[in-house]
Amino acid sequence: MTSAPPPGPAGTTAAPVAVTGNPTQLALATLGFAICFWAWALLGPLGNTYGQLYALSDFEVSVLVAVPVIVGSLGRIPIGALTDRFGAKVMFPLCSALTIVPVLFVGFVADSLVWLLVGGFLLGLGGTTFAIGVPFVNNWYPPARRGTALGIFGAGMGGTAVAAFSTVPIREAWGEGAPFVVVSVALAIFAVASRALLTDSPAWTPGTGGGMWARTWATLKLPATLQLSWLYAIGFGGFVAFSVYLPTFLQNGYDLSATDASLRTAGFVVLAVVCRPIGGTLSDKVGAIPVSVACFVAVTVFAGMMLFEPQLLPGSTIAFLGLAAALGASSGATFALVAKMAPPGTVGAVTGVVGAAGGLGGFIPPLIMGAVYAANGDYNIGFGLLSLTGLLTLLFTLGPVRKRVRANAG
Repeated sequence: MTSAPPPGPAGTTAAPVAVTGNPTQLALATLGFAICFWAWALLGPLGNTYGQLYALSDFEVSVLVAVPVIVGSLGRIPIGALTDRFGAKVMFPLCSALTIVPVLFVGFVADSLVWLLVGGFLLGLGGTTFAIGVPFVNNWYPPARRGTALGIFGAGMGGTAVAAFSTVPIREAWGEGAPFVVVSVALAIFAVASRALLTDSPAWTPGTGGGMWARTWATLKLPATLQLSWLYAIGFGGFVAFSVYLPTFLQNGYDLSATDASLRTAGFVVLAVVCRPIGGTLSDKVGAIPVSVACFVAVTVFAGMMLFEPQLLPGSTIAFLGLAAALGASSGATFALVAKMAPPGTVGAVTGVVGAAGGLGGFIPPLIMGAVYAANGDYNIGFGLLSLTGLLTLLFTLGPVRKRVRANAG
């Protein structure tokens, strides 16, 4: 028997109004998501720079680059519920504008590890916008096209690639505060534009029943929520972990410069971003379960390759590009499953919880990698754990997740 949905209509799927899609609104939401993720990922490319500046240990650097993920993850739960209540036209410009404050704080006020951690914690607000965009896009598109549409929206995670490509070069060219000024201006422009141009779907109706925490608790009790959270914690969480920690890994493991490491990380992110909509589209065509299974097979194999400590070219490069493709495509497949597994009227709340799990999945690996490197001088244990986790997730997908999808379809 399927658990009852949270109290009160959230209006995210069971809508009386038919919709066929809106490319303009999809493009605007994707752009905003990318800009906010750009802000969210600012500390990653500068991790080792701050480490040298403030004499931080490897573990302290890993904590610093991972901290924005906390708010960007847990914050998705209330932001998703608030989006069900107030709509994306309110929440997108509000979160974008508020993110400007920690961006400028980190760039111009924070002058120690403690203040960088405070700023990074608040910087995580930019990551919560994922929980705004998914129900927004979901409302604009019919079920048969949601996997593709949500995959395209999810490509906004390419904002982390923008951060990886641009942060260090902008800093070196125009000064220490320049990247933060550029991001703040972009956030401000989007906040104004989204308030003027963003339009909630006619299929959306504001949720009114029950309080936010009551709806969240009810959402947590849904079997689909917990199952999707595990898949996203590994898929998207793995992507987040590599996007924030890969520059540090490449500098420590292969003695690359900060600029070279950031550019290679950007390549990883770009491939993952490109593969996310591919994963969503394939899920619409052949099913999200087969796509997810193939992705986690790849994660298991490519993470296992790193146990042999291959040279950067070609071994590690092949392994990381394979991981990027698999993690990106699996993220698209997971949100194709949301439309199939989430009960009517719960997409925003389920998205918030699942998105939080994905972000938290990205918080833990950098800490493990930093601790492992500090203790052993290599990353073998970390990659071994990732390979094992990929295998377990593969089995979980073939078992309980596939069973739930079949039950819902029947």
